[in-house]
Amino acid sequence: MESGPAIFAGLVFALFGAGLLVWTTARVRHGRPVAHGVSPVASATAAAVAAVIALVLGAWCLTQV
Repeated sequence: MESGPAIFAGLVFALFGAGLLVWTTARVRHGRPVAHGVSPVASATAAAVAAVIALVLGAWCLTQV
């Protein structure tokens, strides 16, 4: 019964992390800013770190099932 919320949370974290990582990569490859008004390197790094953390959390939730 407790595995349902863990699966849902894991999938949400994994989808968000993957989507953010793909979006950030596409923005950087096209030379577009990831966030306006912020250093391009800092914003791309922060977004990539957040994406990796979300992917790790998603994997952790899915392994706890």
